[in-house]
Amino acid sequence: MPAIVEFPTLVQEMLAEYGALFANEPARQHLGEYLTGLLVAERKTVRGINSEFAETTDQSCLNRWMTAADWDATALNDQRLGMLQKRPETRYAKRGVIPLDNVLVAHTGDMIQDAGEFWDHAEKRYLIAHDYLIANYVCPSGKHYPLEFRRFRKREDSEMAGTVFKDHTELFQELVDWVVAHDIPGTFVFDRYFTHASNLNHLNAKDRDYVGALKANRKLINHGQVILASALAASLPPADRKVMTFNGERQYYFTQTLRIPDVDHRVRIVFLWKHRADQEPFLMLVTNRTQWEITRILDAYDHRWAGTETFHRDGKQQLGMAACQLRDAHSQTRHMYLVFLVYSHIMSHLRHARAQNWAGIRLQTVGEACRAALRETLAKTLEWALQHSQQGWSLAQIKTHLALP
Repeated sequence: MPAIVEFPTLVQEMLAEYGALFANEPARQHLGEYLTGLLVAERKTVRGINSEFAETTDQSCLNRWMTAADWDATALNDQRLGMLQKRPETRYAKRGVIPLDNVLVAHTGDMIQDAGEFWDHAEKRYLIAHDYLIANYVCPSGKHYPLEFRRFRKREDSEMAGTVFKDHTELFQELVDWVVAHDIPGTFVFDRYFTHASNLNHLNAKDRDYVGALKANRKLINHGQVILASALAASLPPADRKVMTFNGERQYYFTQTLRIPDVDHRVRIVFLWKHRADQEPFLMLVTNRTQWEITRILDAYDHRWAGTETFHRDGKQQLGMAACQLRDAHSQTRHMYLVFLVYSHIMSHLRHARAQNWAGIRLQTVGEACRAALRETLAKTLEWALQHSQQGWSLAQIKTHLALP
């Protein structure tokens, strides 16, 4: 796009809220440049972001700001979460949901610290990627945003770096402990990969609600007998399956309180079928809240998609979550927190009762917000060009200033 002459309104708002965390005006300028680039740049690398601006320093300055400048990404994340608590629609609530999942963030090349070769189940191929575990938050309003993350490092990489290897279970429990330490209310939800005795016991010991998906081969203890979850579901006659309507769709369910081997507390199991006579359930859930109504269990787990997959998609497709090519883990961490910041600020603008002046429309999605910011930025560039044309600048001068061909 034509060179940027002014930060979009979204970025100006973020600079007003977070600029004081940075020591001087050049650092705040780089913050504005990077946030603008995440929103509107065609290539969301340091070089690509730097090249979008009409007046800028060499890209090495922005590079050093990301790699070596003295600013605290953790403090930035803490202030972001604090700002979200000032708005009713993004505030923590007892009925909030905390989805916890991992995501592969693919990279080009294998020289980036902590990146490794991982199997992507969605694409059915190996990727050079970071493997992030992310705790998200879904508010009762439906708005959602990331809380905190941990980056998985393969055992051989940990040994080479002389650090302690932590598997996915340890990282999962670290995120749980982080949420508890920050006194963030809500129900933890997660997929089948994380539903095992160690995680369930850890959550229950913290007196935290959870709802997890259950593998078909998970062993259960029913009336003193060990049985696979799939076998127990198959033993239930269609007549025992109760009908309910959830999210406008008719479903059939059966629920029972029982025990799971090595799990130190009683749990409630939920089997769900699309049709009463189906042979196999399409979903099996487990929760430590044995007295909850079926709709509350399903409602909590239903928010897992919004709190994980939606952020993963928009973070990658719209905000350059996978675009950072800086090699050290320190810079990659800063990049991730800056993506968190842009995503959260956009989320606070979505689904307002009226159109934002700078956007011209009522924003419904992150993609719409990015496109609106791009239109606003382009309009400011055109306005700048028109003003300078009226002041006597030639077309050649304008094109040269804006680095246009």
